[in-house]
Amino acid sequence: MAKKASSSSPSHSGAFVWTRKDIVGLDELSAREIVHILDTAESFKEVSTRSIKKVPALRGKVVALLFFEDSTRTRMSFELAASRLSADTILFSSRGSSVAKGETTLDTARNIEAMGVDVLVIRHKQPGAPHMLARKLRTPVISAGDGPHEHPTQALLDIFTIRQKLGRIEGLKVAIVGDIAHSRVARSNIIGLRKLGAEVTVIGPPTLVPSAIAAMGCRISHNLDDVLGEVDVINMLRIQFERFGSNQFPSLREYSRLYGLNAERVAMCKKNLLVMHPGPINRGVEITSEIADGPNSCILQQVTNGLAIRMAALYLVSQGKE
Repeated sequence: MAKKASSSSPSHSGAFVWTRKDIVGLDELSAREIVHILDTAESFKEVSTRSIKKVPALRGKVVALLFFEDSTRTRMSFELAASRLSADTILFSSRGSSVAKGETTLDTARNIEAMGVDVLVIRHKQPGAPHMLARKLRTPVISAGDGPHEHPTQALLDIFTIRQKLGRIEGLKVAIVGDIAHSRVARSNIIGLRKLGAEVTVIGPPTLVPSAIAAMGCRISHNLDDVLGEVDVINMLRIQFERFGSNQFPSLREYSRLYGLNAERVAMCKKNLLVMHPGPINRGVEITSEIADGPNSCILQQVTNGLAIRMAALYLVSQGKE
């Protein structure tokens, strides 16, 4: 049963107190901190069902959204999450900005910090950019994705959705399929799921699954059909053509034949299989419409839960005392 959000802020049982200033990756978080974010998101989930979808938890605060890469779902989700918490937002896009004139990311962030903002949310193509800002700024920083490195709030909403649907994370078998080499979502999911006790298998063509990924504690397979029957959750990733120059496999048709999720493959799986996708979906490539819109899919629930996770992240870093 979901906990109810109070009129101003969430409350939790137990003695755990959030102290972190920033959320820039799941690698830095303990299992207990990850669970605390999930529990806080559970408290906020109910807000979106109200006739007036707001709580005053961050009234008077200003959230700056610094997006150096294009985004639709993540940017809108953070913007709406801030609004639901009664915070004001300012949106920065690198297109046509001072960055185009040569200003550094740090100088841009320092100038925005000097305007008196309370939280900075940053997406950047350079791995480690949110971590650098977190070290240099007094203002709390939340990563909205940094190149192919990490996407912590996406992994948190994925984990939240799994826990919501299956009641637990520990002991589950999760498959992540597709472009592992270029996926920040895959990396954050591997880290978070393993910290909470899940078993993770990554699947894809050898050119898109670096052998070094095994060092993160996951299993590697290049044959989707060999794994399907044993997994509880399958997370399908799109091919990120924008992150590599040459073809990594013979053709999209060949990729779909070997690694695409369709009705025949879902029939090989457990009946209560969860099908996930971080979006955007390339229908007919990594997943068919029949499965993306079918009874096993929780893709739209992921989007809904992303709002609660981002509300939790904004709320917690604004309370951090690190």
